[in-house]
Amino acid sequence: MSAVSLPTSARPASRAVILARLDAPLLLAALALLALGLIMVASASMPLADHQFNDPLRYFRRQLLYALLGLGIGALVLRLSLERLQQLGFTLMAISFALLLVVLVPGVGKVVNGSARWLDLGILRIQVSEPARLGLLIYLAGFLVRRQVEVRDTFFGVGKVMALLAAAGVLLLSEPDLGAAVVLTLAVMAMLWVAAAPILPFIILLGCGMGGLYLLIALSPYRLARLTGFMDPWADPFNTGFQLTQSLMAIGSGHWFGLGLGSSVQKMFYLPEAHTDFLFAILAEELGLMGSLTVIALYALVFWRCLCIADTAARRGRWFGAYLAMGLGVWLASQALINIGVNMGLLPTKGLTLPLMSYGGSSLLVVCVMIALILRVGIENAEPAIPSNHRERRS
Repeated sequence: MSAVSLPTSARPASRAVILARLDAPLLLAALALLALGLIMVASASMPLADHQFNDPLRYFRRQLLYALLGLGIGALVLRLSLERLQQLGFTLMAISFALLLVVLVPGVGKVVNGSARWLDLGILRIQVSEPARLGLLIYLAGFLVRRQVEVRDTFFGVGKVMALLAAAGVLLLSEPDLGAAVVLTLAVMAMLWVAAAPILPFIILLGCGMGGLYLLIALSPYRLARLTGFMDPWADPFNTGFQLTQSLMAIGSGHWFGLGLGSSVQKMFYLPEAHTDFLFAILAEELGLMGSLTVIALYALVFWRCLCIADTAARRGRWFGAYLAMGLGVWLASQALINIGVNMGLLPTKGLTLPLMSYGGSSLLVVCVMIALILRVGIENAEPAIPSNHRERRS
């Protein structure tokens, strides 16, 4: 594949043009996941909210507020041209590293469950890994446009990307947030694949990642406990395997069509984090196998549309959009896959939310922006293609 020399075209002239060019399957699938997520957050959080605040709908109202805010921000992002976004890449990258650093400062980062992942801004608590990863991917998409030939033909070019990824990974693991580091790595590898980077750096990156993961598990007692609990949760169902065994019981209780919306037993203080990390288990219990497969199909549709949009952008010479859509699509798909895998006992616990569905303001706002950016790539794909004689840039 070859790089783009020209910036992306100016944004569409009117709101009507934007609406006409929206990718309907992607938008409808994302809205369906968001709506179903709001329903399930309300159902899964009622017992806990009633116990903690004497207000069964407290978590639902907060999630609804974040959803409306996310939709509003997404609508604004839709009007931001990719050319302008690419120009902001370095600034966004600098802000991303600043967030990842400041959250590690004692007394500044908010520690929850042993992890310093949050900044408390009073009315809003931000999980910094969410906006930071988005900023890094936007910068890397622009970097790959500028350095396409170098990345494609030299080890040194890929090494620059790997160095940036390693720096971000070290900061994420210092929080610690292993799940965010894994998802970021997968997204960057997908972008490098689109850039036709050589295979050897992929092998080295995978080897370093596996080696680092082994060391993290071997040197960290709590990660080792998570791994052993994942491999055989029934060996210690009341300690290290408690959360997973409760999740499996919830999923198994759902059968084909579930116990009915609101009828979950496991959300009654049996399954921890029922409205956040383990929302899918409650959904499977209440809506059954059919509901679970519907959710998986919606995520598959979102990912497929991301791939289609990225492919169209590449064919039309809009490489910034191609890299961005691919990276964000892999982020969404891999995070959903990991979360569902954790709920089903196929993967060790990672602490990742289910995109657009799990309770959590930072995640929901960032995912709304991600969907808007992918839609924006699709909007600009409808504009005239960049002439082939202007697509190469050797820098």
